[in-house]
Amino acid sequence: MAIRIVIAEDSFLVREGVRRVLDLQEDLEVVATCGDLPGLLAAVGDHTPDVVLTDIRMPPTGTDEGIQAATTLQRTHPGVGVVVLSQFAEPAYATPLLSGGSSGRAYLLKERVGDPGALAEAVRAVARGGSVIDPLVVEALVADNVLARSSPLAALTPRERDVLAHIAQGKSNAAVAASLFLTERAVEKHINALFPKLGLGNEPDLNRRVMAVLLYLSAHGGS
Repeated sequence: MAIRIVIAEDSFLVREGVRRVLDLQEDLEVVATCGDLPGLLAAVGDHTPDVVLTDIRMPPTGTDEGIQAATTLQRTHPGVGVVVLSQFAEPAYATPLLSGGSSGRAYLLKERVGDPGALAEAVRAVARGGSVIDPLVVEALVADNVLARSSPLAALTPRERDVLAHIAQGKSNAAVAASLFLTERAVEKHINALFPKLGLGNEPDLNRRVMAVLLYLSAHGGS
């Protein structure tokens, strides 16, 4: 029995290119194509495919619709495999795609569309419950993990990171305490513990607070 596939890609040329590549394979059948996230979810409901092959960025927002689809399908259609195609070897996309488990998930760069064998094998692999991650994406994930572990923030406890995250939003100690359901004294203790872990020594508290926030923001891309 052929593996049934839904393709989601907002570029007509790319969508047709992918369809034609897969149509060359006797064991693969494209049952629907669409160009946005609502269309993809509707097609899955209508056609119950074995695999969804989706772009990451599509309407309505052009941000991470492919990842949203994978997350939704993991809950609503756990048996459907997902192959994500992207122009970017980007950990910010790959990490949430794989956060619920790598079974039945693939992350390929769009250049793989030009390699019919590689694309078809990825579809077959996720249909079997396997996973395929582009080597360039693996390199990016490894580099991102090394960078994260080399950051001073890696030394903080989860609660200390929570406190610092709220400080970075401009909150006072009292506001942080209210947000995290802690006493103000507990927040002060966490702040006094995290300063030396970030290499912030005997400077005035205001300066250390500012420097801690700058370190936090630099580690999170300024967001």
